[in-house]
Amino acid sequence: MTVLPDDGLELAGEFPDTTHEQWQRLVAGVLRKSGKDVEGAEAEEALSTTLEDGLRTRPLYTRRDTAPEPGFPGFAPFVRGSRPEGNTTGGWDVRQRHTTADGEAVLADLENGATSLWLTVGEAGIPVSSLAGVLDGVYLDLAAVVLDAGSATEPAARELLRLYEERGVAKEAARGNLGADPLAQEARTGQVDDLAPAVALARLCAEEYPGLRALSVDALPYHEAGGSAAQELGASLATGVAYLRALTGAGLSVEQACAQLEFRYAATADQFLTIAKLRAARRLWARVAEVCGAPGAGAQLQHVVTSPVMMTRRDPWVNMLRATVATLAAGVGGADAVTVLPFDHDLGLPDAFARRIARNTSTILVEESHLARVIDPAGGSWYVERLTDELAHAGWEFFQRIEGLGGQAAALRSGDLGRDLAGTWAVRAARLAKRREPVTGVSEFPFLGERPVERAPAPERPSGGLPRVRRDEAYEVLRARSDAHLAATGARPRIYLASLGPAAAHTARTTFAANLFQAGGIEPVAEGTFEESGATEAVLCSSDAVYEEQAAAVAGRLKAAGATQVFLAGRPGSYADVDAHVFAGCDAVAVLTATLDRMGVS
Repeated sequence: MTVLPDDGLELAGEFPDTTHEQWQRLVAGVLRKSGKDVEGAEAEEALSTTLEDGLRTRPLYTRRDTAPEPGFPGFAPFVRGSRPEGNTTGGWDVRQRHTTADGEAVLADLENGATSLWLTVGEAGIPVSSLAGVLDGVYLDLAAVVLDAGSATEPAARELLRLYEERGVAKEAARGNLGADPLAQEARTGQVDDLAPAVALARLCAEEYPGLRALSVDALPYHEAGGSAAQELGASLATGVAYLRALTGAGLSVEQACAQLEFRYAATADQFLTIAKLRAARRLWARVAEVCGAPGAGAQLQHVVTSPVMMTRRDPWVNMLRATVATLAAGVGGADAVTVLPFDHDLGLPDAFARRIARNTSTILVEESHLARVIDPAGGSWYVERLTDELAHAGWEFFQRIEGLGGQAAALRSGDLGRDLAGTWAVRAARLAKRREPVTGVSEFPFLGERPVERAPAPERPSGGLPRVRRDEAYEVLRARSDAHLAATGARPRIYLASLGPAAAHTARTTFAANLFQAGGIEPVAEGTFEESGATEAVLCSSDAVYEEQAAAVAGRLKAAGATQVFLAGRPGSYADVDAHVFAGCDAVAVLTATLDRMGVS
C-alpha cells in the first residue's frame, strides 16, 4: 500500500495509466529488432520460461494474476507460515548434520551457532552404541536431537530415550524427532520396512513426550532421484497420508497423528521455486488435515535441507554460493529448521572449516541480514502467489496419481514412482547436457588447473532403491577420463583453437569453444601453430563473415597438417573440410564424449 506524503502530492498522479497491451507492444518492438516478429500475447510468451511440471514463468505479473487468499500466518491454510510469530523470535532452527561419532565436532557446532542436531545412526553412520558418547556434554533439554537411523530406528530411538531418562531430562522437555520413516528407507534401499515399530514409537511419544515427534516424512529420496518440485510434494503427501492411516488405525486421533510428523524438503538455488514449494507444501498438508476432519492440525513442521543434487565435486567452493541462495529461499519460504550441507559434502567427511561455513550461512542471514524479522516476506508478490498456487495444483495432481496406484508403498514397489522420477530426470539431464541449465565450475567456466579438494571417506550411504542423481554427473565422467589420461601420460587431451581474423571477430567464439571443451577435461591451446600444439583436433573460431572468407581454406590446411577432426564454432553451415559444428545449445556431453573417444582417452 502506498502512503501519500503529508502534502498529498502523488508524484505519478498526472501521468496516464499504462495498460498491459501497451507493454506487450513495447516488448514486440524490442523482439522485432532481434528478428522475432510476434505481437500481443505471443510477444509476452516469447519471454516466458518453461519450468518442470508444465509450469511457465512469465516476464510480468500484475494484479490480474490472481491466486487463492493465502490467509494469515499460523492459521489454515498455513501458506504464510505454521506459527503466528513465524521465525521472528530467534530465527529458524539451525540444524547441523553429523554422520560419524565425533563428539568434539558436535559440541563445536552447538557452541558456535547450531541449535539442534541431525544424527545419522546405524550402519551408514554413528553406531547406536556410540550415541551416548556423541551426546556427552550436550544439554539434551536445550538442543533438539533428530535421528536418521534407517533400519536401526527402533534401537536408536530407545537408546535416545534411555539417555533422556539417565540424564534427568523431563519427558516434557525432550525435543526433536526419533526419525522413523520406513517408506523413505524403502525408497533408499528397496527393502520393505515394517511400520509397526514406527507406530509404537508414535504412540509412546503421543502419550509421554509432548515435545518429541516419532516420524519423519523425508522427501529427499525423491528429490535425489531426479524428481521435480511437484513430484517431491506429491510423494511427501502420499507418505504423510500413509502414516496418518497407520497411526489412526492404531488408535491415535488425527490431531495426535499429525503432531507426530515432521516433513523434510530440499532447497535449491532456484530461490523462487523453493519459496513457492515450501508455501505450497503447507497449503497441501492443511488440505489433507481438513479432509481428515482436523483443519486445526494442518500446520506442517518443515525441516529443509540444501539440495545434494545441486552440489558439485569440481570447484566445490561454488557450493557455498549455491547453499547461501538455497538457505535464503528456505528462510523466506518459512522453514522451521534448516540444514546447510557443507560445501565438501560430496567429497567425503566435511572438515571443521566446511562445517563452520555451513552453520554461519544461517547465522549471517538471520543475525546480519535480519531475514527472519519479517514473516513470509515473499507473500503478496503476484509472482510468488501465482507460482505457489500453480505448484500446489501440480503437487496435488501427482499425489492423486500415487493414490490411484494404491498409495506410496504400492507406487514404490511397482516401480511406477521410480519411472516417473526417471522420466523427469531424463528431460533435465538433456538440458544439462546442452548446457541450457548451466553448472558453474562444471559445464560453464571450468578450471582444469584446480587443485583437488581431498577429504577422508564418509560412511557409505544406503543404496539399492531409487538412484541418487547429481547435476554434475555426466561432466564428472568426462573429467574423470581426462584425469586418468593426465595420470597415465603426464598431459591432458588437447584441442587447438584456430582463431581467425581480428580479436573483435573471434574472441566471443574462442572463449565459447575453450569453455566448452574444458567442461570435458580437454585442454584448449590457442598459441602457436597446430603442429606445435600437440593436439589432434582443432576448432575454427571467428565471425560468420570471416568464415565465409577463410573457413574452408584454413580447415583444409589443418587437415593437411594432420588434424583428424575440424570443428567450427557456430551454427551449422557448409564449409569444405569442416567435420562438425559446436554452438550454444548443442549436446555438449555427446560432443565431448565422442571427442575423447576419438582421442583414445579411456
